[in-house]
Amino acid sequence: MSMTRAELQDAAAKAFDGDLTPDAAHSWNLIADMGWLMMAVPEDQGGLGLGRAAVGVIHQALGRTLVAGPAIAQMLVIEALSAAGGQDELLGRAMAGEVMTASLADGLSAVPDADRASHVLQVEAGIISLLPVGDLAFTARTTWDGTRRLFDVDAGDAAGIVLATGDAATALASRLSALRSVALAADCLGGADAALAMTIDYLETRRQFDRPLALFQALKHRVADMKTALVAAEALFWARASDTAADAVTMGAMKAHAAGVYRLIAEEAIQLHGGIGLTMEHPCHLFLKRATLNAVLGGDGDHWEEARGRQAMTA
Repeated sequence: MSMTRAELQDAAAKAFDGDLTPDAAHSWNLIADMGWLMMAVPEDQGGLGLGRAAVGVIHQALGRTLVAGPAIAQMLVIEALSAAGGQDELLGRAMAGEVMTASLADGLSAVPDADRASHVLQVEAGIISLLPVGDLAFTARTTWDGTRRLFDVDAGDAAGIVLATGDAATALASRLSALRSVALAADCLGGADAALAMTIDYLETRRQFDRPLALFQALKHRVADMKTALVAAEALFWARASDTAADAVTMGAMKAHAAGVYRLIAEEAIQLHGGIGLTMEHPCHLFLKRATLNAVLGGDGDHWEEARGRQAMTA
């Protein structure tokens, strides 16, 4: 990387150094203007060529402030267009910020911002294609997590631009699954880090019996456990994100672990904030809702455990 991970992390943190859930339109323009959508695209295709680890840095920053929008889905479309080759015009438009989206689950369910996209990526067995939204029908999906707008898409008989078929499509689908897991895991770790920092700050300022809550031994231990779980998950994440040989199942298992740590920390954050943590007026609940959704997007823990078992039996 021409820019170190620490430098990129610092730049990303400064870009969204503000209130939680910033304005979605402003955030999207900022993401596009800073060139974050082209992070992993090779330089000979007009990208920055910074690799998968850079994608992790970006989504960690977005997760830390609960940024809305289809950034994860957009990067999946960009990856597919880049891998397919011969789609320079569409790739350029996608990197510039024209919304093109993809499913964060299976089939065409849980598609972010489908109502404002120009194209939707469809990944099926043996074929991957990009479908114009004019040929699609979509239905908004109500979710507990209000930081994302998800839709279920009905492609019907729509025909789009074929990006890969056969073995090439199978390989690309695995590549896209791994990238999705990296992005979701990074979002989880960014959110978990923010929730933990918010909790520590509260414990240092809230007083009981004329002492800060941070001085109570039992609370110290709970925070230490949260920090240990987060640091371990981050170490696993960076090891996997930098491993070009890691397959989709390995990445999926890593994402499931990161989501579990995120939910643990979000739940503890609510408890350690006391009564205020249970109110809608405090942002604690936003992290828990995002953690809960992240846990099922891209396959939950049960899905990846089964996938690894099947992989082991055929090895």
